[in-house]
Amino acid sequence: MEETLSKTVIFGLTADDLLVRAVTLAVAVVVAAAIARVLSRLLRRLLDASDVPSASIFINITRVLVWAFCLLSVLQPVFGIQPTAFVTALGVTSLVISFGLQDTVSNVIGGLGLMAGKVVQPGDRVEVSGFSGEVVDVNWRSTTVRDRLGNEQVIPNSVLNKTALKRLSAGSATLCEVDVAVALDADLDAVTTQIKAAAEEALAGRLAEGQATGVCFLGSDANGISCAIYLHIIDEVTGVAAKDALMRKLAGSPWLAHA
Repeated sequence: MEETLSKTVIFGLTADDLLVRAVTLAVAVVVAAAIARVLSRLLRRLLDASDVPSASIFINITRVLVWAFCLLSVLQPVFGIQPTAFVTALGVTSLVISFGLQDTVSNVIGGLGLMAGKVVQPGDRVEVSGFSGEVVDVNWRSTTVRDRLGNEQVIPNSVLNKTALKRLSAGSATLCEVDVAVALDADLDAVTTQIKAAAEEALAGRLAEGQATGVCFLGSDANGISCAIYLHIIDEVTGVAAKDALMRKLAGSPWLAHA
């Protein structure tokens, strides 16, 4: 009975042949998965220990290469396909497919260019088309930027390569501007002192260390003197919350202009 089963032909192959090929494929998949896992961890550690930006795009490329070699290694013993013939056919097919994947290819190449040139890296504070925040990741297709409110902007890498990008300094990234009007007859030095003291009290623990609060008087008109207050707040605080806290503290000050 066992001999009969072993000689049963399925798709031109005996049961023994099918078993051998199935085992070969399973072993190749397990080995490839293990290698991809080990290389991904090793590469992540190397990137973290060097000045090369650590982003998922490099990890993903490594995984794709591992699985590509795995596929080529099992073509002949498992599927009976010559690797050279497969690569040749794949090259011809890719020309056809590439027309439908132009955006994807452009994004992948754009991502590699961004990372290799260190144009943008995870952790950078940037502003793109009016949206500012911290770069969270650069992957195959896009770059993700997260603002103070937790909103994420997903920007295609091909678009980012063609768009003006502003890399923010530590001071610019934490900056929050508050505008008030000061009475024309106010003592500006005294007003400056009071505003700084009010900011320290109203935003205790929420101001960025090493960044002083700035007070600038920018001009005047019949309604009063324009005053810009520059606060530097920590990441966990939104600009709206900081403005609200300071204005509540300044409300009722005698030097505020009254329309």
